[in-house]
Amino acid sequence: MAQIFDTHAHYDDAAFEKDYTNIIESFPRYGIGRCTDVASTMESVDRVLFLAHTFPNVYAALGIHPSECRDLTEGYLLDMEKKCADPKVVAVGEIGLDYHFPEEDPAPEVQKKWFVRQLDLAAKLQLPVIIHSRDAAKDTMDILRDRNLSLAGGVIHCYSYSTEQAREYAAMGFFIGIGGVVTFKNAKKVRDVVKNIPLTSIVLETDCPYMAPVPHRGERNSSLFLPLVAQAVAELKGISPEEVVEVTEHNAERLYNL
Repeated sequence: MAQIFDTHAHYDDAAFEKDYTNIIESFPRYGIGRCTDVASTMESVDRVLFLAHTFPNVYAALGIHPSECRDLTEGYLLDMEKKCADPKVVAVGEIGLDYHFPEEDPAPEVQKKWFVRQLDLAAKLQLPVIIHSRDAAKDTMDILRDRNLSLAGGVIHCYSYSTEQAREYAAMGFFIGIGGVVTFKNAKKVRDVVKNIPLTSIVLETDCPYMAPVPHRGERNSSLFLPLVAQAVAELKGISPEEVVEVTEHNAERLYNL
């Protein structure tokens, strides 16, 4: 029987420090099968690997979020390359561009430098990539177009752009990550994307502890809320939640080469 695959979680986050074991061990009761825990800072990499080796249904993705790349070094990337040889590492991520807070985040040129370096690392290792892109649609697309032929696929995480661009990403071999935002009634753009791209291009994700779906909006998110996301996708596409779970689980397996 198909089970939901959470393709993007952060159980390494301090928000789960006291109860991550209880949550992950309760996955089967909520129809959750597996998840990928995703690093975003230099400090989180070892924690993500620890979780992946502690729980058989948890995989690891290693990368540095664009907002955290100011102090990234070539030496750190070399160390991460060694850690990516771990058999539980299934992707390089979360990497990308984020221009939402220009006064706080690293300058765009700094972000682009380390985005490209981490893409090149993924290409070298032939691992898929997990892409974070916020208010950086053109630069993200331009860079990924330039390097797409060398990449082993990937996912545009927490997708927030147009349907037209989602179709282009799908044609390039990328999946579109859909999470709790799809349950927000004012999230017209994301809901239109779900309606208008094939289910075979969609994977489910939480980005937990962030982005909890309705009726838990504002609460700490977790994989246990993903049935609500599957239900919302099913309603938008006029199909059953069971079909959404089955197809997106298969998509996740293809994304992560499992």
